[in-house]
Amino acid sequence: QVQLVESGGGLAQPGGSLRLSCAASGSIFSINAMYWYRQAPGKPRELVASITSDGYTNYRDSVKGRFTISRDNAKNMVYLQMNSLKPEDTAVYYCKAEIKITRYSGPYNYWGQGTQVTVSS
Repeated sequence: QVQLVESGGGLAQPGGSLRLSCAASGSIFSINAMYWYRQAPGKPRELVASITSDGYTNYRDSVKGRFTISRDNAKNMVYLQMNSLKPEDTAVYYCKAEIKITRYSGPYNYWGQGTQVTVSS
């Protein structure tokens, strides 16, 4: 059984910062790419940032220069440092990981339950 658990969401003022964390646990052989998505009310879920197992990163244009994705492979964790937050960053943020549960099984996509980020004065 594999679980992803996000933490670090909350309320921030415009221009403020938050750091999200996502911990993967359970029967894990290896983790390929890891991702952060977000979904605002009434909108589809969108990809925010991704990071490969080698550390290559990619961002959606609206967060470039403000958000930084990183990971700790030893701890099976991924992070999202969010700076210069804007009201339009308000959403539920989800992490996703491509996980192999054995050498020959997977990778499969696993999702966290989401954490709310609200940017408001």
